[in-house]
Amino acid sequence: MLGNLSFINHSKFGISNFFLLPLSLVFFIVSRIHFGLYKLSILKVEKSKIPIVVVGNITAGGTGKTPIVISIVNYLESRNKKVGVVSRGYGGNYSQEVLEVVSSSNPNECGDEPLLIKKQTQAVVAISKKRARAVEFLNQQHQLDVIISDDGLQHYSMGRKIEIVVIDGNSRLGNGLFLPSGPLRDSKNRLNSVDFIINNGSSLEGEVSSQLESKSFINLITGEKKDLNFFRRRKCYSVAGIGKPEKFFSVLRSFEIEVIAKPFPDHYQYKEEDLSFDKEYPILMTSKDCVKCSQFASDQMWYLDVTAKIESDFYHQLELKL
Repeated sequence: MLGNLSFINHSKFGISNFFLLPLSLVFFIVSRIHFGLYKLSILKVEKSKIPIVVVGNITAGGTGKTPIVISIVNYLESRNKKVGVVSRGYGGNYSQEVLEVVSSSNPNECGDEPLLIKKQTQAVVAISKKRARAVEFLNQQHQLDVIISDDGLQHYSMGRKIEIVVIDGNSRLGNGLFLPSGPLRDSKNRLNSVDFIINNGSSLEGEVSSQLESKSFINLITGEKKDLNFFRRRKCYSVAGIGKPEKFFSVLRSFEIEVIAKPFPDHYQYKEEDLSFDKEYPILMTSKDCVKCSQFASDQMWYLDVTAKIESDFYHQLELKL
């Protein structure tokens, strides 16, 4: 549960952080023991005949990881690779040991991120509370060239060939402390052992630069596309149930939209009454949010279509390692 404490301000060290320091020490000790047990082969690592690429992070909260996963999958598919994706399906209430996600899956069951990945790629997507079981399912049921794990850097029971860490280019590692008094889920030294560090939103020597690029607004009902200045100087409700909703609101403001901010918790499961706003104003949301609103969508609802633009040499280096 400590990993879900994203509501704490981790960018500064305040009095609340001070009282949480003992818990952070416990988190640090447990995480180091956990890592060491797998490193020393005391705990078993499940091997996969299909190479696994883990795309994870060492901090809690949103780093923009899912658009990067989607971009990597789409690139590999453009190179005629058959790709599978595994995820925990956070926020989903599924009871199966392994659930294969299809485009018509219920986001309340499978979670928002796996469904978004399924809708925006051709990948086979499987979720399990134990990622190694999802990997085993893909190995047995599908002929694939590569498996991408959406998150899972700290799930050491799942073997992997390549590790990619995504870092928020602005907040980076926050105050540098472990949960819950800081954002760290893993030691900063962990960055020295991964294959790639993707800097999402900025650039730094030794890291791969990535930028989220806004493309258009898309209507949830009609599929109609509008360019980025379509809502300029208009008042719009802005819905975001992501790790850092203010980032989305800032992007909308950069298009000179008059934002009526409606933040929700990360992975929030929307109900129709949550979005029963004044019909006079459009509702703008993230692509991650829109997949959870299909059952009650109206033509008042639009989502911002974005893509992660990763520097091109990264893909070449990734293929070499594969």
